[in-house]
Amino acid sequence: MIIEGEVIYQPMSGEFRERIYDKENIWNSQDWTFIKFTNDDFTEWCGHFRGFPGQIAISTARNIILVLTPDYLYQIDRETGNLMDLEGTLLYKSLTVTPEGDFILEDGYNIDKITDSVKYAERVESPVQMDNIKFGNWLNSKLEFTCEELMNWQRNLIMSYDSQNNIIQIERG
Repeated sequence: MIIEGEVIYQPMSGEFRERIYDKENIWNSQDWTFIKFTNDDFTEWCGHFRGFPGQIAISTARNIILVLTPDYLYQIDRETGNLMDLEGTLLYKSLTVTPEGDFILEDGYNIDKITDSVKYAERVESPVQMDNIKFGNWLNSKLEFTCEELMNWQRNLIMSYDSQNNIIQIERG
């Protein structure tokens, strides 16, 4: 079972056991993300994912790993390391996981929640239209993030997303 994942530079040939996660598509970039996975027996291996270096989030509650690159959003089984699903050409920029094990993603303007499958993202309603979202840290069940109000870029906001209630609130601004 995978317990950790870390984005790394391209490994030396033979340094790790390697798995390639790819989907043939004429729109694929030539870039790759390399992720070093650590299993519960502390063996290490490397996954190669199509797209410029991205992000990884692990949900221990759901036994799912999401890898985000500009080309694809990959869903990996935490038990086997097998590809469960993927979605292509998404505009997501950041990824995090809630204390409950759900995934939260942002595309600069919106926040989406993924529970069980990358095929089903739920939009989280916001009290204002947002632009330039930047995730901060989790404090218990609240994710702090910053953004600007869309079309009112002088209004810089500190917001929070409450994962237990699935609510976005303005904290300051």
